[in-house]
Amino acid sequence: MRKGDVTSFGREVGRKECETLARIARKKKNQRAVPSAIYLYAVQCGKCFKWRLMPTQEEFEEIRSTFLEDPFFCEKKPNVTCEDAADIEYDSTRTWVADKPNIPKTPPGFQRGLVLRKDFSRLDVHYVTPTGKKVRAPSELASYLQQNPEYNGALVSEFNFTTPKVMDDTLPENVDRKGLASTSKRIKIMKENDV
Repeated sequence: MRKGDVTSFGREVGRKECETLARIARKKKNQRAVPSAIYLYAVQCGKCFKWRLMPTQEEFEEIRSTFLEDPFFCEKKPNVTCEDAADIEYDSTRTWVADKPNIPKTPPGFQRGLVLRKDFSRLDVHYVTPTGKKVRAPSELASYLQQNPEYNGALVSEFNFTTPKVMDDTLPENVDRKGLASTSKRIKIMKENDV
């Protein structure tokens, strides 16, 4: 794992059983940049609490969409047990965000995307349609589905625009979100202090 990467994960509030994560790529190799794409996914075992990498976004979403009813355990991943070392650790070398439980799996042909804001205050959720159009709100999605009847099998209720929560204890050292009214003001003040 490279220092400075951003990671996303989801969990049921009040339970430590099945937690899921997604790591967000950095834009620039040697700089803490705001990432633009998720490329690594993992799930936390409900028995040993070790993080296991998932090979695809689809597999990650399948587990996340049902983890209240069907918690993840290491044995569900081929050739893995709780005795094996964790694939990734929760630490401050990357920024983590918490997703809500049971977010519906993205319908076929669509892609769920997350973009971290420059001030690390939150992630914005969007969906990319089969035609490549980005939709950022349920009303925009409903309009798209109405205008494209070939996707009438997809329902607006199958999409979720709930934003993950950024975990403050994993923010980069140069980001201080406490004590100031506006996150953009905090970032600006920190940049001025660095000069």
